[in-house]
Amino acid sequence: MKTHKSLSRRERQIMDVIYEIKEATVQQVMERLPAAPGYSAVRALLRVLEHKGHLSHRQDGPRYIYAPLLPKDKARRSALRHLMKTFFDDSTEEAVAALLDISEESLSEKDYRRLMDLIQKARNEGR
Repeated sequence: MKTHKSLSRRERQIMDVIYEIKEATVQQVMERLPAAPGYSAVRALLRVLEHKGHLSHRQDGPRYIYAPLLPKDKARRSALRHLMKTFFDDSTEEAVAALLDISEESLSEKDYRRLMDLIQKARNEGR
């Protein structure tokens, strides 16, 4: 499975854009990138991402439309695994504590109950 680990900063930005809008042309990616490079550079990066196995494309007239190969939920899990390993020594507790620490507002009762339900479900499944 491909992960964000194998992506450069600019490649991650491109993947973020494509996940956000589901599929995109070179022009659509350029419009959403911070300090976007030129058209040729974005097109080359999209080809690199396709070669690395992160994207596919279909042709619509003269334009290529790029889409992610990995569903967003699987990409999210892969990115979180990488983040946890890199910054939290594979500790779910440390990662959750950090998320709660940076939260700008306290959890609503509904959010708290949902998290408790998820924790209980994970316990029941032996995780």
